Amino acid sequence: MADQTNLSGVKVMVIDDSNTIRRSAEIFLVQAGCQVVLAEDGFDALAKIADHHPAVIFVDIMMPRLDGYQTCALIKKNHRFAGTPVIMLSSKDGLFDRARGRMVGSDEYLTKPFTKDSLLKTVAAHVGRGDPA
Repeated sequence: MADQTNLSGVKVMVIDDSNTIRRSAEIFLVQAGCQVVLAEDGFDALAKIADHHPAVIFVDIMMPRLDGYQTCALIKKNHRFAGTPVIMLSSKDGLFDRARGRMVGSDEYLTKPFTKDSLLKTVAAHVGRGDPA
């Protein structure tokens, strides 16, 4: 339970073209006290990131227009957000996908469908344990 108290007020962005994934992530995160920003795709997300400055970003790999790899690369290229943890979300758990995620700067890889526990543990692991919130 200690992890959940650490998450109070943490701003988390979830970028996924699946409404079901966005909603379930939002429910899990809100229950843990997080502020949640949702985006349907990479273009939608890039505009919202600048406005909301999330502490952690989850991005689906397979999305129309701008996929998760491209979205992650664009986030990491921006000096203001290069240090923001980006966690790739994918239903595929392949070595190639993980390696490609690392190449564009992702900080972790979470396989869908995720559990509430795995989602919250991932957020807790990346929220500035040493940074002032």
